[in-house]
Amino acid sequence: MKGNTGNPLALTSLNHISLVCRSVEKSIEFYKNVLGFVPVRRPGSFNFNGAWLFSYGIGIHLLQSEDPEEMPKKTEINPKDNHISFQQCESIDAVEKKLTEMGIKYVRQLVEEGGIYVDQLFFHDPDGFMVEICNCDNLPVIPLAGEMPRSCSRANIQLLQPQQAQQQSVVQVPVIKP
Repeated sequence: MKGNTGNPLALTSLNHISLVCRSVEKSIEFYKNVLGFVPVRRPGSFNFNGAWLFSYGIGIHLLQSEDPEEMPKKTEINPKDNHISFQQCESIDAVEKKLTEMGIKYVRQLVEEGGIYVDQLFFHDPDGFMVEICNCDNLPVIPLAGEMPRSCSRANIQLLQPQQAQQQSVVQVPVIKP
């Protein structure tokens, strides 16, 4: 595997994240009603309480804590904490209004990088796991060295792929003059 720095494990995508919960039922309601996830079938052979949800091409696996009262209770919303981020294509203001209507506490942040602005909203799920909603798609993903530029957006990725294919298909052939 040494020398294969691009994708040494031949990964294709992120499949799911697992979250330990005080109450699987409360977490299901949050991920359904706030983030739009849909419960999906979970293997019946598991011998512990949990639930699987799916949306946006990713699964969230909720696992019932064996000792819910011992789970840490987070109250401070810290954007530098571990979190999962969701791209928002419409209006961040509309999301902020909806969170307020739902009674969900949040922190809003505006990041500027070279004249590009990114709005971010951070809030907790029922167990204190951080969720971010952003328009991070505004920022291009620029590799440090040796790779083609990429984007967070699937739409932008599709726009870049023809350019990358075209750049990759250009082959320098020596011209031999008779």
